[in-house]
Amino acid sequence: MPNFPFRRAKVVRRFAALLTASALVLGVSACGGNSSAGGDDKPVVLTTFTVLADVAKNVAGDKLRVESITKAGAEIHGYEPTPGDIRKAAQADLILDNGLNLEAWFSQFVEGLDVPHAVVSDGVKVMPIAEDSYQGKPNPHAWMSPSNVQIYANNMAKAFAKLDPAHAGEFEANAKAYNAKLQTVQDEMVSKLSVLPEAHRALVTCEGAFSYLARDAGLKEVYIWAVNAEQQATPQQIARAIEFVKDNQVPAVFCESTVSDAPMRQVVGATGAKFGGVLYVDSLSEADGPVPTYLDLIRHDAKTITTALTGGAS
Repeated sequence: MPNFPFRRAKVVRRFAALLTASALVLGVSACGGNSSAGGDDKPVVLTTFTVLADVAKNVAGDKLRVESITKAGAEIHGYEPTPGDIRKAAQADLILDNGLNLEAWFSQFVEGLDVPHAVVSDGVKVMPIAEDSYQGKPNPHAWMSPSNVQIYANNMAKAFAKLDPAHAGEFEANAKAYNAKLQTVQDEMVSKLSVLPEAHRALVTCEGAFSYLARDAGLKEVYIWAVNAEQQATPQQIARAIEFVKDNQVPAVFCESTVSDAPMRQVVGATGAKFGGVLYVDSLSEADGPVPTYLDLIRHDAKTITTALTGGAS
């Protein structure tokens, strides 16, 4: 999330310790070439979180080895890199990050590494955070719009073409094919959510992570906290959400998979609205879970929102 002082100081202290522990790793990588952790000669692409890794795999096909720094289910905003992460990064040929201040730890993470990186959100029409002390800063959750992820895919194809020019045509073709799937999911999402009556066209969540999805689907976005700031929801934030749900008779509310739903359960208890379900944003699930791919994630969220807000109609 946005790179604010209280979080940055914590990350910098943590990162200084990691640099000391990993000095040998970095020294070795500076003297030698990068190598694939999988034992083959494919260039290694490292992404900051699982959503980007899945998109990158679709664009890379079988020409590159794509890995994620964070694991399935991890909370990305306040992530603290480990010595193993630094070792993987030192051996990578390309690192992809979301940008838009999502990865507060990223600049320290790559400092001193002779590894190129690309910001996959470049070119997205950014929506600002609407309120609180973060007002006006970019909302980083741009991937919650499949239309935006088409831009991500194109940026990845260009970065991969620089990394592996011999397969540039394949990367471009893969991005084009994946973008067609993204457009289908975008159209499905908007169509499903379009059935909601005007009075129920409100998406109430724990974090303000759904601005782009709400924009695409014509929903009013309401949340308990604007950003995941590593602190508990305040009584004022919870009271504001309760007031909105009561005043607008919102039938269902939601929370994200990587944060505690306890504050939203308070809203449920005070309003009579039902808990509509868990939404996925920052991380995919394991392969046998509900959202092993990005396309699954968007379909899951659209179905969960529509089903809960319509009382089961879709």
